[in-house]
Amino acid sequence: MQQTTNTILMVRPIQFRMNEQTAVNNYFQEDIDLKNTEINRKAQEEFDNHVNTLRSFGINVVVVSDTLKNDTPDSIFPNNWVSFHADGTVTLYPMFAENRRLERREDIIETLEKEGFLIENIVDYTSAEEEDVFLEGTGSVILDRVNRKAYCALSPRADEELFIEFCEDFEYTPVIFVANQTVEEKREAIYHTNVMMCVAETFVVICLDTIDDKIERKNLLRHFKEDRKQVIEISEEQMNNFAGNMLQVRGKEDELFLVMSKAAYDSLKQSQVAKINNHCKIISSSLDTIETCGGGSARCMMAEVFLPKA
Repeated sequence: MQQTTNTILMVRPIQFRMNEQTAVNNYFQEDIDLKNTEINRKAQEEFDNHVNTLRSFGINVVVVSDTLKNDTPDSIFPNNWVSFHADGTVTLYPMFAENRRLERREDIIETLEKEGFLIENIVDYTSAEEEDVFLEGTGSVILDRVNRKAYCALSPRADEELFIEFCEDFEYTPVIFVANQTVEEKREAIYHTNVMMCVAETFVVICLDTIDDKIERKNLLRHFKEDRKQVIEISEEQMNNFAGNMLQVRGKEDELFLVMSKAAYDSLKQSQVAKINNHCKIISSSLDTIETCGGGSARCMMAEVFLPKA
């Protein structure tokens, strides 16, 4: 079992803009004074540059285009509705925003089959939407695949009971906590776990300041120590620049890379960069428009493909 993969799925946007339905609890989103067509054009440019950069390091990127069929401004973040597992399972997740539920597309799953990947089974949690219960994929759930642990910061988009059900179905040990950010002097739940932490093969990047409960914080650190992962701490300000929204992937000859945005990279101190470089190289791309309007960054744009080859 590997923690990292060489193949990622990405969805190219064609109607990207600030999604008013997600803005209610995604405090990373901001309104910018640009026409939606201009926002979408900039997002496409950032997306294409990012894909080209990843491919230049030997990372296998499967790109599917969004369609105009539905109004799906957040389709650029596929990791929230689907995950692809090494045993040939595809998992579908219940989404908080109604217009994000329209992102789930069978043809995207079929594209991976055409690419030679084997799909044995589909686990579908989406009926939970009828009960207003949500668990937004690897946005809500951070998997340590090697040590079979799943980390989840509870929020309106990450339901505790459904998370535990997921862990039982996939045989992961659940590690549950609450992560908050300061919004207008109030502590509010962070919408996705993957903006405040990233679990790589030999290290973890995490904003511990978001975990107000000392016992929960201690528990997390105990797990990292148990699994011999170096903890690289980031501040809440760095997290607001998406320094927690990173993903470790494999390039050519299985070389490891940590993928992040330019804003995330620029927010890091030299000492933090040096610690990461002890484990792997860094790849960064400018994703300013996507981050500002979408409230998500490099990690959110990549759905890891662990499926076996047919």
